[in-house]
Parts: sequence; C-alpha cells; structure tokens
Amino acid sequence: MNKKEHKTWKKKLHEIIYEADTPAGKLFDVILLLLILISVLVVMLESVEHLQAVYGTYFQIIEWVITILFTIEYILRVSTVKSPLKYIFSAYGLIDLAATLPKYLGLFIGNTEALLVLRSLRLLRVFTILKIVRYVGASNDLLKAIKASRAKIGVFVFAVVVLSIVLGTIMYLIEGNADSGFTSIPRSIYWIVVTMTTVGYGDIAPVTALGQFFATIVMIMGYGIIAVPTGIVSSEYSDVKKHKINTQVCNNCNEDHHGDHAKYCHQCGERL
Repeated sequence: MNKKEHKTWKKKLHEIIYEADTPAGKLFDVILLLLILISVLVVMLESVEHLQAVYGTYFQIIEWVITILFTIEYILRVSTVKSPLKYIFSAYGLIDLAATLPKYLGLFIGNTEALLVLRSLRLLRVFTILKIVRYVGASNDLLKAIKASRAKIGVFVFAVVVLSIVLGTIMYLIEGNADSGFTSIPRSIYWIVVTMTTVGYGDIAPVTALGQFFATIVMIMGYGIIAVPTGIVSSEYSDVKKHKINTQVCNNCNEDHHGDHAKYCHQCGERL
C-alpha cells in the first residue's frame, strides 16, 4: 500500500469511527452501543452471587471478547487522528482508557491480599456506560449548554453556599439551646443544605415554634432554589439548538460541532 492509499484508508477509517453521516459510521456506532450495553449488563449480573457462581465462566469470556474489541477500537481511534495525544488526554480518550484498562490490570493482581483491589478494578468497567455519551446527539447539545452556563451556575452555587452559612447560623441561634440536634453551626448548615435540596433525612428537626416557622421558610425557599439552575441550562440549551450541527469531526484536532455546510474546521482550519 503506497502513501496515498494509506492516507485514503486512514481518512476513511476516521470517518467511520468518529462520524455518523455514512451508513458505515452509523453501523459502527450501533455495534459499539450494543457492546457497551452488554458490557455494563455483564458487570451488573456479575455482582449477583448465584449468577456469578453458575455463569461466571461465560461472564469472563464475554468480558474478554468485549475488552479486546474495545482495545482495537481505542487503537484505531488513536491511529486515525493527526494528534494522538490530544485524543488520549481528552475526556473521551480518558473514558475509553478507563473502560478498557481495568481488565488488563486484573491480570497483574493475583495475590490474596490484592483481591479487594481486583474487585474494585472490575467494578471500574462500568465506565463503559460513559462511552454512550459520544453516540447520543442530544447529550452533546446538553453538555455544550452546561459548558456555556458554567459561569452563571458557579455564581449561583457560591450564592447558595453563602446563603446556607447565613441561614445555618440563624438556625443555630434559634435552636442551639434546645434539645433538637443543632449542636453547632456546621451541623446547622448541614440541616439547611439537606432541607433546601428537599432531601429531608429527618435526623435533625427543630422543636421550638420559631425554629419550625423558620424551617418552613427554608423549605419553601428550597423549591425556588432548585428551579434556578434548571432555568439557566434550559436557556443555554435553547440557544444551542438554534445552531444546527452535524457529526463531522476534525481529524487534526478532534473538534466537533461544525455547521452543516462547513468545509473547514472552525478551530484549526483543517479541511473536513
């Protein structure tokens, strides 16, 4: 195979692996999705003791087959881009590695003392479920919306932290002398966070009339606070949906989210 043919095959593989505009690319994504779901299902079934005792050997065979296929996929992803290190250290690259590596690491842990570590490594294979994100178009829009709204969410979280400290201190002043569990400001702040998030463990509860009245205000406030980040992300998500994108991925910098009629990468200028 000459240099030109090698470049053509490399580009073709890149289109199949990273994009879903072609029948081959769609088929590749569907097969990977099925493998990911089977892998996660096997991890969950393995944790059931009586199933592991009866079908343990079959689980091992399935795991190794899928691990080898994921390894081939990982190698192809690295070899079909111009900047392999960018992919290796990207979020998707690290997820792919984390989903594949534990099975191999288990081969080097054979002594009795390390069995607990081995068990943990095997559970890490559940990271394969994160690989699904790459193949669900709507999730990419959601991730982009969250990224665009991170500054607003950061300010909101900071405001909630400050509010929790203030309200926790007030609650401690109200209930601190009563036998209600508000023994310190940190413990009162813990109650405020649990209450505002509508979790409500019930391990601490105000006993005074003023404390119960104040708790009612905090509970009502919690519903409003929960709605704020949803509104922020929803606003950004609607903006993202206005810009129609395709599945093209630059083989030089791995940038995606290109416009439907884009011919060049908007980040590095490489021809798509």
